[in-house]
Amino acid sequence: MNNALDSRYFVNNNRMVKTPEGLDKARIAGKLAARVLHMITPYVVPGVTTNELDRICHDFIVNELQAIPANIGYHGYQKTTCTSVNHVICHGIPSDKALKKGDIVNIDVALIKDGWYGDTSRMYYAGEPGILARRLVDTTFEAMMAGIEVVRPGATLGDVGYAIAAVARREGFSIVEEYCGHGIGMGYHEDPQVLHYGEQGRGLVLQEGMLFTIEPMLNAGKKQNKVMPDGWTVVTKDHSLSAQWEHMVAVTKTGYEILTPWPEEM
Repeated sequence: MNNALDSRYFVNNNRMVKTPEGLDKARIAGKLAARVLHMITPYVVPGVTTNELDRICHDFIVNELQAIPANIGYHGYQKTTCTSVNHVICHGIPSDKALKKGDIVNIDVALIKDGWYGDTSRMYYAGEPGILARRLVDTTFEAMMAGIEVVRPGATLGDVGYAIAAVARREGFSIVEEYCGHGIGMGYHEDPQVLHYGEQGRGLVLQEGMLFTIEPMLNAGKKQNKVMPDGWTVVTKDHSLSAQWEHMVAVTKTGYEILTPWPEEM
């Protein structure tokens, strides 16, 4: 990255703090990523394979959005999306296995538009979910929003993590600690790391112009997890259900802005 690009999009060459011009670029990429997740919604039904969902997302990103699928080739990954079903926490690789009635699935998508990354994920139901599955999914969404709602200049990342953890623990769910949110912009994964647990008043102090993802992963059982032999798929050790939601969030002068808003109201 050259100095001219730094001076245009970053404040004092600090990649964590974007200029208004940089945030405009990120805003476009974020909205496009959200459109992918909106588009795929009606296709998530019992009997569909996650490979098919991945193909639909790929074609939409390339042909409709004129963007680049960011995951393809990332550390050797070969798919457009990550599709994490039931007890898969994150990084599930699309396959020819069909979804069953009652399955819950997270679809995580990232794309590049004009050099800027958009990254977001959300949960889907294949048919009617069980009571525990629905409660876990709803609680994880509430936890993400609780973390987002404390974002403002002067708050800390510890405040964000504390708010998320408070919601999870209230419902008796565990928090995955090994995987976290991250800064984003012209790089896929930038500083800072955004933990989904923490202490109030501790950690990085937020400044206007910072941009990062908040993406809590909650388990219905214990927090322990393991990586499968494929080197990507992360699952709960006790085979309990897991859920995740993700938004890109910018720190504004008075609070926050979600840069990956879904086209429909949640």
